Amino acid sequence: QLEFITPFQLYFNPDLIFRKFQIWRLITNFLFFGPLGFSFFFNMIFLYRYCRMLEEGSFRGRTADFVFMFLFGGFLMTLFGLFASLFFLGQAFTIMLVYVWSRRNPYIRMNFFGLLNFQAPFLPWVLMGFSLLLGNSIIIDLLGIAVGHIYYFLEDVFPNQPGGKKLLLTPSFLKMVFDTPEEDPNYNPLPEDRLEQQPRNQDQNEQQHPQ
Repeated sequence: QLEFITPFQLYFNPDLIFRKFQIWRLITNFLFFGPLGFSFFFNMIFLYRYCRMLEEGSFRGRTADFVFMFLFGGFLMTLFGLFASLFFLGQAFTIMLVYVWSRRNPYIRMNFFGLLNFQAPFLPWVLMGFSLLLGNSIIIDLLGIAVGHIYYFLEDVFPNQPGGKKLLLTPSFLKMVFDTPEEDPNYNPLPEDRLEQQPRNQDQNEQQHPQ
């Protein structure tokens, strides 16, 4: 908005990425939602709301899996972007998050601007219809729905089918970076560690049971 940079420096362009090595475009095309306006704030609200609800809901305590979903979805959208004339994929990413949340909460009743009442799984399609009413292309919305469905199917549906198995495995380095390591129940602290812990335990006992 301050014109320090322009959208032309951010948009997805395979030629500039692979020939001019402008690698940042792989990320920045997800971060631009157009000029300030209704569409911009609409995307921001939905991105914040459903990202937070996923993180606090089905991904609680699974930060590495949450980040892996971001990477998996972004990778598939980028692949599609190589074969289609898509310049910005941020809205598709938002729709992907909405789709995954809606399929994992199928019985929640939704209300859209006080006009429509529907079950949560219909929310991505309602948003796509609303985008169509605003005169936007629905290709981006369809891409977000498709990628969200692929992730949901591979993560939640296929592993529970007869003969199915979990195909999306979060890399161990992501778990090392983002997840808190579990305490080993068989861990035996060193003698000097035990001596340090004893005074603390005594202080806690005195606070809990004052004489």
